[in-house]
Amino acid sequence: MLRLPTVFRQMRPVSRVLAPHLTRAYAKDVKFGADARALMLQGVDLLADAVAVTMGPKGRTVIIEQSWGSPKVTKDGVTVAKSIDLKDKYKNIGAKLVQDVANNTNEEAGDGTTTATVLARSIAKEGFEKISKGANPVEIRRGRENCFIGCCWCGLSVNYSRSCCHRNS
Repeated sequence: MLRLPTVFRQMRPVSRVLAPHLTRAYAKDVKFGADARALMLQGVDLLADAVAVTMGPKGRTVIIEQSWGSPKVTKDGVTVAKSIDLKDKYKNIGAKLVQDVANNTNEEAGDGTTTATVLARSIAKEGFEKISKGANPVEIRRGRENCFIGCCWCGLSVNYSRSCCHRNS
């Protein structure tokens, strides 16, 4: 039977041999500004389009291919959102942001994930559009938070709150 320190001494030479192969062999692709926002918004749109068809009582079902077993047929927005994984990493970042919205809505409310996804797309589009026109991103975030706090506090409808938010900005 080997003692623990002996095992680690035996493993050390192997790790030295493998160390050059374990390091990252690729450079990071960095994008920012309008290019990054456009790609992220494409990912948001792809996910939201797939989820939006399930909205409401007359929403349609979505067939999800699975790596094992038969395909899954669902009308649940969060299930559709979780199943989407895009090849382009920037588009995937946008999709993952909206997936988080759907997951959080599912955890907090248990329903309304499709509506939350569609609203998240609208908020992202409006926000990115304002930023591309030169608006301060921090002020956009503050305005959005103030609007949501006011809407939740007053219990206003989405249409009224949207016009209320635009009036104050």
